[in-house]
This record gives sequence, structure tokens and C-alpha cells, in this order.
Amino acid sequence: MKLLEERILRDGVALNSDVLLVDSFLNNQVDTSLMGEVGRAFAEAARDLRIDRVVTIESSGIAPAQMTAIALGVPLVILKKSASRILKDDVLQTEVFSFTKNSAYQLTLRPKYVRKGERVLLIDDFLARGEAACGAARLIEEAGAQVAAIGIVIEKAFQPGRALLDGKGYRVISLARVSKMGEGNIEFTQADA
Repeated sequence: MKLLEERILRDGVALNSDVLLVDSFLNNQVDTSLMGEVGRAFAEAARDLRIDRVVTIESSGIAPAQMTAIALGVPLVILKKSASRILKDDVLQTEVFSFTKNSAYQLTLRPKYVRKGERVLLIDDFLARGEAACGAARLIEEAGAQVAAIGIVIEKAFQPGRALLDGKGYRVISLARVSKMGEGNIEFTQADA
């Protein structure tokens, strides 16, 4: 997605060869217009997949996932990362290791919001090592639904996440694929949509 790549080049900051800071438009501050375009791009790429529901992981995935759900006209389900006193019964959980935070957390799904037989589009902000996407997919499948595709806003194509997801048979739709980065340098390779 050319518009997203241009925005990454303009406002993204490669802190080093592993960390890309995009907090001015995706994380801390959200450019709703850009996220609307992101949602429409995901919806267009998934138009033939008969999506019943969009699922994401809190919190940076919420804006692009919400816009995608709106574009598709389907509900949005948010997987929680933090423990909650009210989310202790009738939940599915799996442990996920966060590359960004360098720690593990319990990813939680209330299965009543993802039903057996549904086709789900999973949206995540970044793909690096694939741990979060695999954990989310495990929960979706444990609930009896099918992961029709995994939409990634920004993929670090030089890290092993895509190979992991491909190896598990998931269709990946990345809007921006960073092939190389370092301090002051960001390069892209061909995106999926």
C-alpha cells in the first residue's frame, strides 16, 4: 500500500535494525484517515473470503481492525493481553511472547464472540516473529472458527514471522513489507495488497 509506505518513510523512525517507531500515526496517536484507507485495503484484499468477523489484539491493532470491520460490515472482537477480574470465567487463553516488551503475557478470548464455523480475518499492527499472530490464531481455532487470513499493517520481512505463518498454512496479507531498516534507513519489498 503506497500511501502507508509513504507515511512510514515520512513519519516512521527506525531506531535500529529491529525497532520501527510509528507512534505518530498507528500507536500513541492514530491517523484515522490513514487507518480508514488501511481498513479499505484489507477489506478489498479479503473481499472473496466470506469474512464473518474481524479479530485483533489490543491495543495497537484496534484502529486498523475497527476500520476493516466497518469496511466489511462485520463485528470486531478484541483479544485482551492483560489479566482482568471480570474475564476469568468462560475464556480461552494462551501464552504469547511479546517481541516489543520482551516478556510473555496471557492472550484471552471470550469464545462467545467467535463462533464455531465462522471465517475470521485476524488483523495485527506488526509482524516480526509471528508469536502474537500464532497465539491469536490458536485461540480463534480453539473456539471452532477458521482463520481465513491474517492481515498485517507493517511486516518486518527480514524477520521470521511470515515463514512461521506460511508454514502453518495461513494466508498473510501485508500492506507494507519492510525489507531492511537501520538508523535513518527504511526499505520496502513488494506488499500483498
